[in-house]
Formats: sequence, structure tokens, C-alpha cells
Amino acid sequence: MTTTLDVSPLKPGFGSEIRGVDLASADDAGLASVVAEFHRTGAVVLRGQHLKPEQFVRFGKAFGDPEGHTLQDFTLPGHPEVYVLSNRKENGKPVGAHNDGIGWHTDLNYTAQPVMCTMLHAIEVPPEGSDTLLADQCAAFAALPAERQEELSRLKQIHSFEYLAATRSEGRKEVPPEVLRANPDVAHPLVRTHPADGRKALWVSSCTPGFVGWSEAESAVLIDELIDWVTQDRFVYRHKWQVGDVLVWDNRCTLHTGTLFDDTRYIREALRMWIKGDRPY
Repeated sequence: MTTTLDVSPLKPGFGSEIRGVDLASADDAGLASVVAEFHRTGAVVLRGQHLKPEQFVRFGKAFGDPEGHTLQDFTLPGHPEVYVLSNRKENGKPVGAHNDGIGWHTDLNYTAQPVMCTMLHAIEVPPEGSDTLLADQCAAFAALPAERQEELSRLKQIHSFEYLAATRSEGRKEVPPEVLRANPDVAHPLVRTHPADGRKALWVSSCTPGFVGWSEAESAVLIDELIDWVTQDRFVYRHKWQVGDVLVWDNRCTLHTGTLFDDTRYIREALRMWIKGDRPY
């Protein structure tokens, strides 16, 4: 059973801002309605939420089972499902991961079953910068000519945690060898089918070795072309954060990136949770 929601689109045909729902006190039917809206539109925003960690976890579990974190350095004490994103330091030590998620990507794409969704809860927000951008890959695929859709549907892309760690490890400690061994390379279809309704998404990633059967150099040309295509303004929603925001996006049909801010003047802090997904097809 679900309840009727007060919603408006984030962009025409993509995402929803949901009003009038207090996630801390919502009953199961209310949470189920939020989940249904997420599956329908690809992303949901709920503003003015003030959730304790256990309330945030309850909200996440309405979507499915929380996914563990590849790196454990900044999980929230007592709540291993929750990861802290922050540039704040206590006693000279960082309390969270800083500048994670800069560059267009999908989360845990390098696993056999990438996460279904990512959810962030804003605790402290800079007055400028730190926006999150979501690219609607279903709309981007639908806008391609039919013959181009068919060509791309034949490709598989290699997704590699080792490649990601080697190319985006600035400021982070070296990844332990056992973590690399636990995350071998996988190949996923470039054009992914959404299990909710069969819609197709151009599921391209910006940081991979390339396509199966292609050289890295050949792959890079097409990857750059496709990233440019799917991140056009007409396909992108820019989220400007407010304290208390909860933003959930569907990794099966979007790309996302964070943006920088003046971290010498401002603090950004958010809680992140991932929900388990299925094998792309």
C-alpha cells in the first residue's frame, strides 16, 4: 500500500521533489510511496529533513538492503551502512572523505551488481559550490538516432576498481592489495535495461579502461564523445544543496558528479548510503 504524494518534477520527464513527507516519522506506506516515485522518475529530493543516523538507515532500508563500502575509513561509528563525506577535521584528523565523487560516474560500477541507488543527507552545506549534478541517461539514449542506438547496444564496457584507484587516488591512502583482489574487473553492457519498466539507459562511465575488444586509446575517444553527449544541459539536473536535504538517485539510469567549493572557507558534511542493486543487462 502507498500514499498519495505532493510532487513536482526536477526536470521535465526526470526526478521529483517530494513535499509534505517527514521521513523521521513517516509510516511504512509513506516510505513505500517515496520508493515508488524514485523507481518511476529516477531521482527524488526531500527538503527540510533532520534525521538521526538510525532514521536515515530505516529510510534506506525501505529501498532494499544497504550495500557495504569498499573502503571502511569513514563509516559512521555504530552504523557501518553510513559513510561520512566531509572536509572537517577533529584533532587534526579528517572525519570524512573529501572530494569523493568529482567526475561523471556511477557508484560501484566496478562490481558485478552495482548499487541500485545512492542517497545523501546534507548536514552542513557551503553557501556556494558543492552542487550535485545528475545526468538522465535514459533521455540521452532516447535522443540518439535508432541506428546509433543499435550500434552502442552491441558494446560492453570494462569497469575496473584498480583503474579507478590508480587514476583517482589523489589525497587518499594507497588501496590495500586485498581490496584490489576482492574487486576484479567486470564487463557490463553499455546500454542498460531498467528492471522497473524496461527503459534503456546509456550507461557509460568516464573512468574505465574501455570497451571489450577495443584498445584503451580507441575506447577513450568514444567514452569522451558519449560523456559529452549525456552531460548536455538538456539532460542534467543540478541540485543546489540546503541543510536537511535528502537526495536519492538511481544509479541504473543516471550519471552523477559532485562539484568543488572553497574548502578553505566552508565546511561540507553529508551522510551517504548505498542500496544493493542487480546485475546490469
